[in-house]
Amino acid sequence: MNLYEHFEAVFRAAGPVPALMSVSEGEADVRYADLLVAVDKAAGALAVAGVAAGDRVLVQVDKMPAAVVLYLACLKTGAIYTPINTAYTAPEVAYFLDDAEPGLFVAGSIDRVPADRAVRVETLTPSGGGSWPRRVADAQPLAETAARADDDIAALVYTSGTTGRSKGAMLTHANLRTNAETLCAYWGWRDDDVLLHALPIFHVHGLFVALHCAFLKGTPVLFLPTFDVDTIIRELGRCTVLMGVPTFYTRLLARADFDAEACRNMRLFISGSAPLNEQTFGTFETRTGMRILERYGMSETLMNTSNPLDGERVAGTVGFSLPGIETRIADDAGMPVPTGKVGGIEVRGPNVFKGYWRMPDKTAEEFRDDGYFITGDLGTMDDAGRVAIVGRSKDLVISGGYNVYPKEVEALLDDIPGVVESAVIGVPHPDFGEGVVAVLVSAEAVTLAQVDRHLAGRLARYKQPKQVVCVDELPRNAMGKVQKATLRETYRALLSDSG
Repeated sequence: MNLYEHFEAVFRAAGPVPALMSVSEGEADVRYADLLVAVDKAAGALAVAGVAAGDRVLVQVDKMPAAVVLYLACLKTGAIYTPINTAYTAPEVAYFLDDAEPGLFVAGSIDRVPADRAVRVETLTPSGGGSWPRRVADAQPLAETAARADDDIAALVYTSGTTGRSKGAMLTHANLRTNAETLCAYWGWRDDDVLLHALPIFHVHGLFVALHCAFLKGTPVLFLPTFDVDTIIRELGRCTVLMGVPTFYTRLLARADFDAEACRNMRLFISGSAPLNEQTFGTFETRTGMRILERYGMSETLMNTSNPLDGERVAGTVGFSLPGIETRIADDAGMPVPTGKVGGIEVRGPNVFKGYWRMPDKTAEEFRDDGYFITGDLGTMDDAGRVAIVGRSKDLVISGGYNVYPKEVEALLDDIPGVVESAVIGVPHPDFGEGVVAVLVSAEAVTLAQVDRHLAGRLARYKQPKQVVCVDELPRNAMGKVQKATLRETYRALLSDSG
């Protein structure tokens, strides 16, 4: 069944309930009844644009209600929604156009469209030309929702590892529906809940985890364009749930007016996308009297585990397997390790993606014969089944909740005149969880300002180094592989005083 059919039924029942509430002066709330009408019109525009079931729609737009409408319209028509980070530059966008081969690219601005790529382009915002709003306004509403099977692809979400190119994770209608239903039940979603939404919506966390919970229950979402501490603190009093990344919580705790009184109406704070520091967990509880609920997921699997709604939420852990999902800690051969021992985290269940887009060999490598997906994360499990993540088997850097693919950054750093080779690592950062550091072997000193100038316009800002270190040589093992663990340990305090 098409996921949108589930939403459609809920939206009709919710009718006058605010769906997307605005805090911007002069901007009206979008009710669930309004959302139904808007989605039908946008679906009609997709049909006129020649987008059919199974076609990819690549989307790189700012967070706004029209972007949510576009996502829902893609579901309705059976198209495959393919969101990408709004920070990506035109050269980066070119890769996704080549790989996904979309029938339509909806961009925030024509500036992000590579000039040498032949693809139909629409722009969503007035500043970017605003062609898509005009198409929607002129379109006839599309009443019929495309028939989709559980196993049909609903979204293509690109994720980076530490080697090779970005991979498109194929998420099905069943993946999205079952995970949202599980989270609504596990987190006790209530009819009177109001979600404070400050996450980006090109990411699994903001789009599929946060919005889907509200949409399945027809409850209001206070829809913020970005995370702003002043706005969050001001609006907490009329909300009940906040989903965020650890950076949200460190920034809130930096404010003296964030306290138990500010949180008096809140029932649940959820954290994910990056590890939550135990110190942040403890300070948050001391300040507010509430414990953050940490959970664990990834683009390929959506949510896998969660600390409980009722029961002990343990700092430094990501809780138990969600209902219907199996998690094990295994050795390199996929055999379970003894309780308490470190091993690879592997998961199996209806949440696990269909595979990597046009990468059958890579898909086969990441799955065991018994259906378990190899996450690449390392962890432990106690006797009760509680999971703790202790590290990553891959060198992925997670900064502010966003994945940074080191090889991509290194390839550009190596082009700097005088640089012999580079190694990009993540080290602890008090605000972002991890910050990117570039370790360079160079004939002469290279400054951070030089690196910034070299990468400007070529790489999204969050991927760029926050500090640069020049060395005579990189540490290597007997096989010649760069020892990034050694580099991380050597420079782990480099960004400790960064803000």
